[in-house]
Amino acid sequence: MTTLAPFELHRVDSIEEASAAILELGDDAVLYAGGSELLLLLKLGFASYGHLVDIKPIAELATLEVVDGTLRIGAGVRHRQIERSPVVADGWGALAAMECWVANIRVRNVGTLGGNLAFADPHSDPATFLLASDACVVLGLGPDRRTVPMADFIEGPYATALQPAELLVCIDVPPVPAGAALSHLRFAFQERPAVTVSTLARVAGGQLAEARIAIGSVGVRPIRVPAAEALLRGLGADDLDPAALAAAGEAAAIAVAPEADANGSADYKAHLVTVLVGRALREAIAGTRPSDLAA
Repeated sequence: MTTLAPFELHRVDSIEEASAAILELGDDAVLYAGGSELLLLLKLGFASYGHLVDIKPIAELATLEVVDGTLRIGAGVRHRQIERSPVVADGWGALAAMECWVANIRVRNVGTLGGNLAFADPHSDPATFLLASDACVVLGLGPDRRTVPMADFIEGPYATALQPAELLVCIDVPPVPAGAALSHLRFAFQERPAVTVSTLARVAGGQLAEARIAIGSVGVRPIRVPAAEALLRGLGADDLDPAALAAAGEAAAIAVAPEADANGSADYKAHLVTVLVGRALREAIAGTRPSDLAA
């Protein structure tokens, strides 16, 4: 049986209190919400802290609502809440569907979206999806707030734009544009994905007016691929040019620079990216069309 090293638990009720606690306690303190990642590190001996600052009581982190048409998800909202929320299902169904893929139901019942993003594990479904969604994160240090695009938040493996004593407060997810749909696909040997691909397709006048492609879990961080997106704009949505689709997939695979690991070689991962980009785009385009049930 694994036992944790002794630590002192501090409960705080506001962002200001959390920031103050981290500034006072220094490097021997860490924020604690769901704990699905943190407790694993502590159990395995990969990290050790004398102080855990429990931020679960902070009401601001529990927000899950639509604000001026944008979905605002507090950093302390659990994956399972997002997966099952009627508010999310009503306008952000693809987000709810993506959340079903995160780890397992035990993790989703305790793990938080904010914790997942702040941990910045390179193998992450939410980070890739939120990048394609054009989402932003709101960061807080005491009473101050700043907004950072998802593209700038994750800087590398386990590295983010968070400053010392700063908290991830919430995630703002804009609505899917009219005539558009999102798709998220992944390839995994176990729970952690080996490849994640999220795409948005917007169709206007029978053509692909906008394409977003985000790739994650194969490189050091999730990225958008503008070069691949540019190859797709203007294509006929009802009869996608296979050569253009393959070229976009190959451009995405080159841009993301896959790294070899236990999941496979760099070449193998590049092939997976190429295949999944094509599948995800076709799925997103199909999602822009009214279903027979809605007719």
